[in-house]
Amino acid sequence: MLEFLTQPAGFDIGETGLLVYDATQPLWRALLVGLGNTLRVALPAMFAATLLGLSLALMRRARYAGARVLSTVCVELVRNVPLLLQLLIWYFVLVDWLPDTTEALHPLPGIWLSKGGLNVPWPLAGESGWSWSLPVMDGFAISGGAAITPEYLALFLALTVYTAAFMSEVIRSGLEAVPRSLAEAAETLGARPAQVFWKVVLPQALRTIVPAMTNQFLNLTKNSSLAVAVGYPDLVSVGNTAMNQTGRAIECVSVMMVVYLGLSLLTSGLMNWFNARQALKGVA
Repeated sequence: MLEFLTQPAGFDIGETGLLVYDATQPLWRALLVGLGNTLRVALPAMFAATLLGLSLALMRRARYAGARVLSTVCVELVRNVPLLLQLLIWYFVLVDWLPDTTEALHPLPGIWLSKGGLNVPWPLAGESGWSWSLPVMDGFAISGGAAITPEYLALFLALTVYTAAFMSEVIRSGLEAVPRSLAEAAETLGARPAQVFWKVVLPQALRTIVPAMTNQFLNLTKNSSLAVAVGYPDLVSVGNTAMNQTGRAIECVSVMMVVYLGLSLLTSGLMNWFNARQALKGVA
């Protein structure tokens, strides 16, 4: 049934990440490249969305009205606009509003941003050890460092911002569920505000936050399949190409379903393990 996966893929993939791939290699390797691209955008987006969601949640609880209003507007705006539209907006902003490569923005040393994407420093291993490869303007192009395509960047930003809006509400509700008396007791003992938050409030809130955050991580991974809308070669995009090449629609869709199911179960398992570590002893 799946013997077609061993035949030559017959198509190239624009982004292959760390994997070596060409059109003569088997179809299963092309799907593996697509899976690698999915993980390459989903994992960093999970981390970034968590940090941004925490920041928005803290702003919603800030003493300053301006911070609360700004956070509320951002969260409500992002949560009520479909992710696909946000993805397209990010993509068109990157490819239409940014300057050409010859006039790339240079906000920081080693950082270049243009319609061609984002160029950043990247570590390289040499005979004398590790060193940094810095991108530099070389005539009409930028050489050196690592190049992040606008397709990847648009997907990363859309997934991060969209998921962070939902995470902020999860985190905020978890923080508000912690009894105020615990923080007051810590303050009475002389703990500083930062210590109260990181040592008392957040560990207690995690028992409420983690289960709901698991759903957001799962949604982020599955939402990454919208990459096909901007041409980023994730698992679904490569799978669609393989489907057109082989005509094996049911088999290709089944492979993608199994892979996403495996990713979801793995994510749930890791989050459940982390949640168990945060649970009180003796509490089921």
